[in-house]
Amino acid sequence: MKKWFAFVPAAVTATVLLSLPLCATAGAGVTGTAEAGAAKSAVCAACHGATGNSVNPEWPNLAGQHRQYIALQLAAFKAAVRLNPVMMGQAAALSEQDMADLAVHFSKLTPNGQEADPTLVARGQQLYRAGDTPRALPACMGCHGPEGRGNGPARYPALRAQHSVYVYNQLKAYAGGTRYGAPAAEAAVQVPAGAAIMNEIAAKLSDEDMQALASYVQGLR
Repeated sequence: MKKWFAFVPAAVTATVLLSLPLCATAGAGVTGTAEAGAAKSAVCAACHGATGNSVNPEWPNLAGQHRQYIALQLAAFKAAVRLNPVMMGQAAALSEQDMADLAVHFSKLTPNGQEADPTLVARGQQLYRAGDTPRALPACMGCHGPEGRGNGPARYPALRAQHSVYVYNQLKAYAGGTRYGAPAAEAAVQVPAGAAIMNEIAAKLSDEDMQALASYVQGLR
């Protein structure tokens, strides 16, 4: 069996550690429940599906996503730190309790399995599991895990079974530095620390790399 080894530079490790205190301001000390979240999720279901699996591949699946990550992103949308007009509007009226409840609800749901494009698997697997040392590209699994399950406490999202179209679009946004805006210094929610390393990594990816990675994580179980 072929073994893959992750190339994870010190910058990535530092980012993981730094992300904890900087991201903890979103929903700190607020405990959510799946029952309350289910009752509040009707509006979310219009785009993300009643089971957290969206029909439109441009909208992310939320089923099985880490509650810490969902709560952080909702807070970022509300604070206009993460830029998306639709989600900024949807999050505007949410309280921290609402965010915590919705986050727990969606984290308990099961993501649907999807398939990767077989013509892109080899390249996607190489980048995801081994990175590309000559280009100083770390292995994606260093933060997102070998099966794409992410890291909840570090606020690194699960990527398994995520729509390839959505993942590709997010990589493009990172590469262009447009996924997050610059919040005011006094804003309660800051840009997640991991965004800086993702901007740097995505900027080094070719369009073909992005397509291959997006397709590969879509097929992860």
